[in-house]
Amino acid sequence: MFTGIVQGQGQVLDIVEKANFRTHVVELPSEMLPGLTLGASVAHNGCCLTVTAIENQTVHFDLMQETLRVTNLGQLKAGDKVNLERAARFGDDIGGHAMSGHIMGMSALLARNETETNTTLWFGLPSELAKYVFTKGYIGIDGISLTVGQVLADRFAVHLIPETLARTNLGYIQPGYQINLEIDPQTQAIVDTVERVLASR
Repeated sequence: MFTGIVQGQGQVLDIVEKANFRTHVVELPSEMLPGLTLGASVAHNGCCLTVTAIENQTVHFDLMQETLRVTNLGQLKAGDKVNLERAARFGDDIGGHAMSGHIMGMSALLARNETETNTTLWFGLPSELAKYVFTKGYIGIDGISLTVGQVLADRFAVHLIPETLARTNLGYIQPGYQINLEIDPQTQAIVDTVERVLASR
């Protein structure tokens, strides 16, 4: 489980291509390394990946074809950065909301609205996920736990504080960038349960 509180950004140093398979070699921030072991889970832009090798600050992660297809990790190249979070441990503070690290869809950044004191990002709203997205609800964007600020028919907005802009890729991504989306699992469970109950009547 993850909490959606990004702990740092890692730089992709190398990408090793194989048949329908890829290994990402990522430099992790030093503060994320203590206790990191083979087999540990680390979210990259919200997608749960497994540590397969550790060489000082350089850590390897394997990605299957399906992961490359349904997440923005398949679009990365050497030099790019990713939002990182290690798996939560029992007793950790949950500063965001519970996230599984399973990406449910991608969406494009449509617009950045920036003033001296406020930043609002507008993203496209995939029709298959629209019923789970509502104002003041939780949503995971590239592994970041955020509160939905506004919802329209085909898009939604999030309002960002300077700390989020400074610590994550949302500080610099531009329109057209594809984000990873994870719907709040509690919201999904409630909506799906209500639909099933109503359909059975």
